[in-house]
Amino acid sequence: MNAPLDPAAIADPLVIGGIAYRSRLLVGTGKYRDFDETRAALVASGAQIVTVAIRRTNIGQDVNAPSLLDYLPPAEFTYLPNSAGCYTADDAVRTLKLARELLDGHALTKLEVLGDSNTLYPNVRETLKAAERLVADGFQVMVYTSDDPIIARELEQIGCAAIMPLASLIGSGMGILNPWNLKLIIEQAKVPVLVDAGVGTASDATVAMELGCAGVLMNTGIAHAKDPVRMARAMKLAVEAGRDAFLAGRMPRKLYAASPSSPTAGLIS
Repeated sequence: MNAPLDPAAIADPLVIGGIAYRSRLLVGTGKYRDFDETRAALVASGAQIVTVAIRRTNIGQDVNAPSLLDYLPPAEFTYLPNSAGCYTADDAVRTLKLARELLDGHALTKLEVLGDSNTLYPNVRETLKAAERLVADGFQVMVYTSDDPIIARELEQIGCAAIMPLASLIGSGMGILNPWNLKLIIEQAKVPVLVDAGVGTASDATVAMELGCAGVLMNTGIAHAKDPVRMARAMKLAVEAGRDAFLAGRMPRKLYAASPSSPTAGLIS
C-alpha cells in the first residue's frame, strides 16, 4: 500500500489509522464501463484511498481474469476493501479476512452490513457485532452506518477508525437529507466522520464538507455521470472548496437584517 506520510509534511491532512492523506475524497471502483475508465476517473479525482467490493471486483481471486490491481497499483493508491453485499456479521467478517489475505495483511477496511436489498440501508445490529470482532482482530475499521448519533458513538467506543454515516440511500444521488443528525455525529466524534452514500453532484460534496465532515466517500455519483472523468474532477474541487469554507468560517446568518457590502460609517460628505 502507499507509504505512510508524515502528517507534519501535509497542510491539513486527513489522518486515518495514524496515516496522513492529502485528499479528503475517497472513491469507489465499481460501476464503470471498464478498468480503463475506472483509472481515468480516479486519477482525475485526486483520491488516494480507493474502495473495492471484494465480492464484485477481482483483485486476485480469479487469476484468469483482469485484476483491478493492474490498473490501480497499490504503490499508487491505498486500497480500502469493503464488505458490500454482506447481510450478516459473519459474512462481513469472513469477506474482510479474505481481503486481508489477498492484500498481504492490509488492515484498513470498510465495514458494510446491509439490512435490506432494496434500500441497501445498514443493519446496525449486525454492524456493531462485526465491528467488535474486526477491531479485536486488529483491523482498522471505517464503518458505514446510519445517521443515528447514538449508534455512531457506540461504533467509536468499539474502536472504529472512522465513522461513515449515509447522506441518503446508496446510489440514490439524493444528497444530504438530514444535515442536523450529521452535525450531531460530527460534534461528538473524536475520530474522522466521512459522508458515505447518496452524494449525487459536486454541491452535495461541498455541503458535507461545510458541515465539518473530514471527507466524502462516493462511487455512483462519479461512475454514473454522463462524463465520469469530468465529474471526478468536479468532486475533487468541491471537496476542497467545502473544506476551505468550513475552515474559513461562514458569516453569521441574519434574519430580517440587511448589511451593505460597503460600510456606511465614515462616509465622505
